[in-house]
Amino acid sequence: MQLGEILVEQGTLTADRLAQLIQQHETEGGATELSDWLMEQGLCTEMEVLKALAAQFNTVVLPHITEDHLDSSLVRRLPVDWARSRHMLPIRLKDRIAAVTSDPTQIQHQDTLGLLLGEELITALAPMEEINRAIEWCYYNREDETGEFLRTLEPAPADMDRLGDTGGDDLLRMADNAPVTQLINLILLDAMKSGASDIHIEPYQKSLRLRFRIDGILYAKDPPPKHLEAALVSRLKVMAHLDIAEKRMPQDGTARVRIGEREIDIRTSTVPVADGERIVLRLLNRESTLLPLAELGIAPAMLARVRTLLAEPFGVIWVTGPTGSGKTTTLYAALQELDTKQLNVITIEDPVEYQLPTISQIGIKPKIGLTFARGLRHILRQDPDVILVGETRDQETAEIVVRSSLTGHLVFSTLHTNDAISAAVRLIDMGIEPYLVAAATRAAMAQRLVRQLCPHCRRPAELTEDLRAALGDRAERLEATSLWSASPGCDACSGGYRGRIGLFELVELDGDLQDIIREGANLQSLRRAAAERGMATLLDDGLDKVAEGKTSLDEVLRVVGHGSDAR
Repeated sequence: MQLGEILVEQGTLTADRLAQLIQQHETEGGATELSDWLMEQGLCTEMEVLKALAAQFNTVVLPHITEDHLDSSLVRRLPVDWARSRHMLPIRLKDRIAAVTSDPTQIQHQDTLGLLLGEELITALAPMEEINRAIEWCYYNREDETGEFLRTLEPAPADMDRLGDTGGDDLLRMADNAPVTQLINLILLDAMKSGASDIHIEPYQKSLRLRFRIDGILYAKDPPPKHLEAALVSRLKVMAHLDIAEKRMPQDGTARVRIGEREIDIRTSTVPVADGERIVLRLLNRESTLLPLAELGIAPAMLARVRTLLAEPFGVIWVTGPTGSGKTTTLYAALQELDTKQLNVITIEDPVEYQLPTISQIGIKPKIGLTFARGLRHILRQDPDVILVGETRDQETAEIVVRSSLTGHLVFSTLHTNDAISAAVRLIDMGIEPYLVAAATRAAMAQRLVRQLCPHCRRPAELTEDLRAALGDRAERLEATSLWSASPGCDACSGGYRGRIGLFELVELDGDLQDIIREGANLQSLRRAAAERGMATLLDDGLDKVAEGKTSLDEVLRVVGHGSDAR
């Protein structure tokens, strides 16, 4: 039966309507197949056409291609460009291997695929979008490609000079690249699949070391061979638009790569060391989903206080903590809570890490004189309601931030301090008058990131006498709870942990605290005053999360330390 007859038999079209459409297609359709033309005109859905094609070619239709169908080993020898251009992929269908396509007339392509795999393939049909999604999944989830590539890589001196292309590479495309380029693409792809935030390439006298930072911890990976060091460094410099001839001075740059349809920004930092150049790559997924404020790990009572602060018309809210503690993520989450339809929100950052809709974001450029301080002065002429300053690094920036808040703006910024109340002392140390710090600051929130226990392999733990003694009175909070610790790990985690969650402490500056700051009190006096007002410390918040089974006591103590003043 012809396709049109099957569509009539299925009740999609009437016989009279089909005759009209065939005549219309002959005059208007040109070279377009009838099935494609019917879908373009909105007369049939893709699934209706696929069902008719399946009846015509005696095959099956898969409305959804599930992970049970997919096997990344089947595409090991199949170039991703071939699969993408022909919208065809080998899958497992029961006990057979099938070529899944949306066009069963591609007999030649199916034969080519069968010859490549050394299998006799059957045909299966699926919607185009499902096939494209499955192609990206298969090539992204190929296993241990880096290790296999390194094992088969021969130490050919010619490889050291072959740097390959320099554009925005798609990491799933490997076939036509030079060996060094292939190796770097595989390392980047492996890092993204592992959820790594940074890649460290460290040279030593007779070897290279490769490490990924995953959930804040560095893990060693299969190292590249030493003889490729010069080519690796040069290739990474070319990608980041750095000077490959400059080996004596540190350099910083950015690169951009694609993984299928996703784009990844890479911040590249090189520094000369005794045995070569050390390189650190920071991976920034431009399309990653930003977490809402409620999913950061902030306790409900504190979250309500934070949301109240976000509704204030002016003042500074400081977010403090060391590098890599999640301050930027928290600030972005806070901005998402604002009503940007009625508020003018402008940020100045170094660099702009994530694109936020309906918010104007400025990236500083020190080489041309666009610093935090200079950019902030111009932002004030843009009639802002809310300003985010990525980091307050110096006195000039701090003064403008403080005075901006006093002239009717709500300002967010970050500081590198160990706890929340230390923000006031740091500002005074920078040269800001105590009375200005007291008048401008609404609140300060300190934070850290701790790894979360893997729910699949965590195991029970006990509170030892040493830990009980170290925690003092705080140990009572854990006496009646079930404690958990990390296992050596499983297939779903790294060393017994998977993902991270925040620890937070929040101090709001009321009248009494403002008076203490104006009087120039020291840090210990401020901490005592905050404790008297019931401020929960980072350690307190960590113990609450231990009691809830979210993380382990060892992990909390590793991050914030022991003792009553642990931050």
